[in-house]
Amino acid sequence: MIAFGSSISGAEAYRRYAEPGIRLAAEPASVLYAYAAVETVGRTYNLILEAAAQRADLEALVLVDPHTEITDTHFCERVREALGDPEVGIVGCGGATGVRSIAWWEGTVVSAPLIQHYGEHGEGELPAFSWTSRQPPPAEVDTVDGHLLVLAPQVVRELSFDEALFFSHGFDVDFCLQARVAGYKVKVADLRAIYHHPLELVPNLDVWAQAHMQVSEKWDEVLHGATVDELAWKRRARRAEADREAARAMAFSKSLKRDARVLELERSLAEKTSSLSWRVTAPLRALNRIRRQAMNSSSSRGPV
Repeated sequence: MIAFGSSISGAEAYRRYAEPGIRLAAEPASVLYAYAAVETVGRTYNLILEAAAQRADLEALVLVDPHTEITDTHFCERVREALGDPEVGIVGCGGATGVRSIAWWEGTVVSAPLIQHYGEHGEGELPAFSWTSRQPPPAEVDTVDGHLLVLAPQVVRELSFDEALFFSHGFDVDFCLQARVAGYKVKVADLRAIYHHPLELVPNLDVWAQAHMQVSEKWDEVLHGATVDELAWKRRARRAEADREAARAMAFSKSLKRDARVLELERSLAEKTSSLSWRVTAPLRALNRIRRQAMNSSSSRGPV
């Protein structure tokens, strides 16, 4: 039995996106653990893990962000295929290798053909992670995106999310690092979904920077290798690294907004040029172009 779970921090988002996607993907025997958010997402997810761990027939637990909509009608089939290797503990639809911080997208991104739906600029859609090159799945990675996490039964029963992470930023990187240290593989599979999110990657840079430092301190040797640097130097370096990654995230967000603005203008132009009034006045515009060309030609010849 493949179970589904969600930490509902926004009931409207869950009703519009996550719930329909879960209904599409779920099988008749599937169980749903939809819990109202309690404190951090890690706390709510741990409550879901505790409930799912009691199921002796559990094949996988799928944790779905309220703003993530599963669009894959073969979802459960693909999940079973991805977890066919008993060493695989976590599966996602997007992730990366070469991860050095909670800004995992700075590594080499591996992603299924995901879509990001945004509400700005008259709404629209872009390929997820469109600011960078993306490798196709399947592939083993360092971490997967927390918008959609598929956990093997043994991971559900053995691991837990860190409830102390600052505002939950980086909870996905932290959990994947836990799994890898425990000897499990982390993998990206061809799982289709839509992310219903704003174009802004990092809404609060100060909070995100603190979370960046927190995860970096916890996993310093795993992410960067063992060092003998003094604590004060490390903290200054981590702060600088956090500021750099935050600036990059802002740049990626600006790139997304620019692309969205271009799409908005293209839609507006298409609407105007396909209207009845545009088609009716086409002969008049053509006549005006001929008249202007004739006048320009006459002016260029000068007086006779």
